[in-house]
Amino acid sequence: MNAVAHPDARPDLHRPGVGAVLASTWRVGTPERQRAAVEAIRGAWESREWPDPGLLSYTVYIGTDGDTLMHYSQWTGERAYEDFVRTHRDERNAEIDAAVPGIERVVLHRYAPPYRSAVLGEESAGALPGAVAVVEVDFDGPDAGRQEAWVEAVFTAMGDDAGKRPARGGIGAHFHLSTDGTRVLNLAEWESEQAHIEWQAEYAPLSKAWGRVLHHPGLAGSRVRRYTPGLSLSAGV
Repeated sequence: MNAVAHPDARPDLHRPGVGAVLASTWRVGTPERQRAAVEAIRGAWESREWPDPGLLSYTVYIGTDGDTLMHYSQWTGERAYEDFVRTHRDERNAEIDAAVPGIERVVLHRYAPPYRSAVLGEESAGALPGAVAVVEVDFDGPDAGRQEAWVEAVFTAMGDDAGKRPARGGIGAHFHLSTDGTRVLNLAEWESEQAHIEWQAEYAPLSKAWGRVLHHPGLAGSRVRRYTPGLSLSAGV
């Protein structure tokens, strides 16, 4: 089976059978190199057999910063990923690096499938995302209960927003807990980057509920980066 590209360039974030999610960041330097890297990834994957039945999907998002790529892959379990690294990853990366030299592979984190998801805007529910706001939250040590408590605090704050600060153009938010207990990843899908920018601009003054999110006990840092859909692959039939 060869890789098949999804026309809407996004994965099914609640696909059955997913036991592990891997998310990594590459830095490539310029918008031109971003586009070239995505095409090199497409070529390296579509020219080969799908590597492992344990890999369910592989998606690349393009950073609106003109520099980064985010990779989001769904696996039946972490063992399947380790098998891929041992047998198939290097040849693909070598082809990509030959096409776009100097890629910096910054970091890779491991997550469970989405812990909770939310609809951001009823009028946008089901729309295809034009942008994804990726929220990464770090804690000062491993604590699964604290990860869950932070996500619940976000849901409380979103409930407090109801009728006050509507997420116009918001589609859905999908919260992942890292398997090491130290991080939360939220993939928030929006109709456009501008819709997310405008929603963020309405952030001040902070409600008490959002204040509890931003000053949660043990929170070591957080960041938001915006991406557009680039490429999403899965095994052909």
